Amino acid sequence: MTVVFGVGALAAIALFVLVALLSLGLATRDEARGGGLFDTYVLNAARFTVLQATLSTALSVLLAVPVALALARRRHFLGRVWLLRLMALPLGLPALVGALGLLGIWGRQGVINRVFELLGLGQPLSIYGLQGIVIAHVFFNLPLAVRLMVAGLDRIPGEYFLLGANLGLSRLSLLRFVEGPVLRALMPGIAGLILMLCVTSFTLVLTLGGGPGASTIEVAIYQALRFDFDPGRALSLALVQLAMTGLLLAGLSRLGRPALAEATGGRIQRRFDGATAVAKIGDGAVIALAAVFVASPLAAAVDAGLRADLGRLARDPMVHRATMTSLTMATASALLAVLSGLAMLKAQQVLAARRGRRANGFGPARLIGLGVSAASSLVLLVPPVVLGAGWFLALRQIGDGAAFAPAVIVAINAVMALPFVTRILAPALLTHAARTGRLADSLGLHGWSRLALIDWPVLRRPIAMALSFAAALSLGDLGAVAIFGSNELITLPYLLFSRMGAYRSMDAAGLALLLGLVCLLLTMIGTARSDTDRP
Repeated sequence: MTVVFGVGALAAIALFVLVALLSLGLATRDEARGGGLFDTYVLNAARFTVLQATLSTALSVLLAVPVALALARRRHFLGRVWLLRLMALPLGLPALVGALGLLGIWGRQGVINRVFELLGLGQPLSIYGLQGIVIAHVFFNLPLAVRLMVAGLDRIPGEYFLLGANLGLSRLSLLRFVEGPVLRALMPGIAGLILMLCVTSFTLVLTLGGGPGASTIEVAIYQALRFDFDPGRALSLALVQLAMTGLLLAGLSRLGRPALAEATGGRIQRRFDGATAVAKIGDGAVIALAAVFVASPLAAAVDAGLRADLGRLARDPMVHRATMTSLTMATASALLAVLSGLAMLKAQQVLAARRGRRANGFGPARLIGLGVSAASSLVLLVPPVVLGAGWFLALRQIGDGAAFAPAVIVAINAVMALPFVTRILAPALLTHAARTGRLADSLGLHGWSRLALIDWPVLRRPIAMALSFAAALSLGDLGAVAIFGSNELITLPYLLFSRMGAYRSMDAAGLALLLGLVCLLLTMIGTARSDTDRP
């Protein structure tokens, strides 16, 4: 029965994606009869997508290097743990909330332009267009790069720095011979991940794009369906998007993996290279600048939200409706993602165990494993807007598809959360099976007895973490609901975006505060008692 559930979940996901792609394919045939698929607009959108993603990735990675090096040298300074936790906040923050915070700092009436006005320089900065998109992507991705680099630098054996101190190596020499190789091994993977996130970015570009000249493929798909109702153009753009993400995934698969740590005595790191006053001042300045860059938009979003008329928003029936819709759909998406992930992973385990008892047996476990791996890459290969466009075209064939829109959005968000869910659950399930599998089998524990006595006490924390992450991702998502959203189907991100479009900025700020608090609360529940940010 476990295998049946797992195979069924995998087949359902495959069918869901295939229907969307098939719908796009059928539209391709119709469009090909009517004329060319690609024109200057499509090519310009593709060019801008690559340009903004390349600039954002380069700046995020390059600026993260000095911050990570400074944090790695200052392993015991007061507030390091809280700074690393601050770096995690943008990861759990809805993109719309981050965009509003960035407007408060870098916008026309933001802090930076006010300072320039006081200096008599006018308002030279505009956050709309390429520069705004790049700033926003750096805000979200620099903390991710810093955390990954710091984790790699913290894994360097302490013996290396002790030997470096005995040899009298300068900071430049340590960077060249000790820290540099570690960073060079990490950078391709980090840059590839950030590049893919920037290529598939939707909400930030939609909010800060500022016009047709600064539109990415995903935003162009949304505009083609919602504003122009031109399925043919949406199809052309979706094909370009699939081709681009496919090429990027192929390139990512060829990137080098981080080198394994060599066997050492496990000595704790002691950094002798940061003892001088100049080094302390330099590291402190770099860390302070990074903290201000990350914290200031968050503080601006909170400040603007608190200045909104929260009492009126709390009494607004539309807000109540949007909140209930968001919570209901986020809960359904999270449950669907976690149950699907558990079913596939358990089926993979059962089949792998059977294969172990039959050394030369057939390998369905391998097929399930490949299916789980493919499902984990769906979020990168087939972004939500492309899935939404495919289902939008498919539902259009059967008439009014509005009745199916909530179910489709729930399914899209569940599929998009699946990669994160499987990455959380897979290690926990493997470790738990290795520790308790044989003992439970020898005691004859199966079914509900095994679940209640053996599995649930150990697995409830990773399951709760996966649920909270999946719910937060779904709650803050604008990609799927942007295609299907209407007056009858309003979520909190959709309502927030609508209020921004209607120039009701204070209402948008209040809604952003509410949305951000709920998402961050869910993320904090999921990361409670995490050891990853401890020195």
